[in-house]
Amino acid sequence: MFSSKLSKAIAGGAAAIVIAGGSYGIVSATSSSGSTASSSSSAPSSSSSAAPSSGSAGGSGGEASNARSGPAAGGAAGTVDSVSTSSFTLTTSAGQKATIDEAPSTTYEKGTSPASASAVTKGEPVLVLGTTNSTTITATQVIVQPASSGSSTTSAAKVIPFQRGAPTTSKQVGQIPASYSQGSGTIVSGTAANKATEAALDAYPGAIVDRVVKLSNGDYEVHYIGVNWPHHVFVNQDFKVIGAE
Repeated sequence: MFSSKLSKAIAGGAAAIVIAGGSYGIVSATSSSGSTASSSSSAPSSSSSAAPSSGSAGGSGGEASNARSGPAAGGAAGTVDSVSTSSFTLTTSAGQKATIDEAPSTTYEKGTSPASASAVTKGEPVLVLGTTNSTTITATQVIVQPASSGSSTTSAAKVIPFQRGAPTTSKQVGQIPASYSQGSGTIVSGTAANKATEAALDAYPGAIVDRVVKLSNGDYEVHYIGVNWPHHVFVNQDFKVIGAE
């Protein structure tokens, strides 16, 4: 909102000084938990929702500038709560709820075998990959009873669920790429984003991934919302988790 004020101050009963105030703009980025982040940061707290520029990201390995103005490749893992004709809901291990929109192009697997939409039933564990817009994911792939590398067993207990009013947790685990700084990198989509999302959620389940950023050294920053920690999970070029903060 723009405003200007005209103030008059009379000094010594003789002179009037008019001060014109400048105008300013406020840009806010808000997610399911309602926090505010700076527009220049690629890695706000987990309670903020972020998305890439609406430009050229798309297809396998597509890239876009690291900005926030639309949905981006991401995903979530959790347990199915309810199922309807063209969508279902899930709850993550950290208590975050997500709505999954299905499309005719959505593919399904059960374990490692091809499946159909009928494989998605209440109570089933699922991994969803697709396009994230806040807490709604348009699914490109749904994996029922996804295989796990086993890393989630130890890391799940370290994920800090979001609690309204609780301070944001700040800590670092493992290796943070030397090339990483907030706002750096480009948002990616397609196969690379899916692999990085899957690796991150296997190691640190409970959040919703709302974008994946490729860093200058080739590693990836996977951005989390819906938890107080971690906010960013770092995945190397071999799609192995190397660190979190």
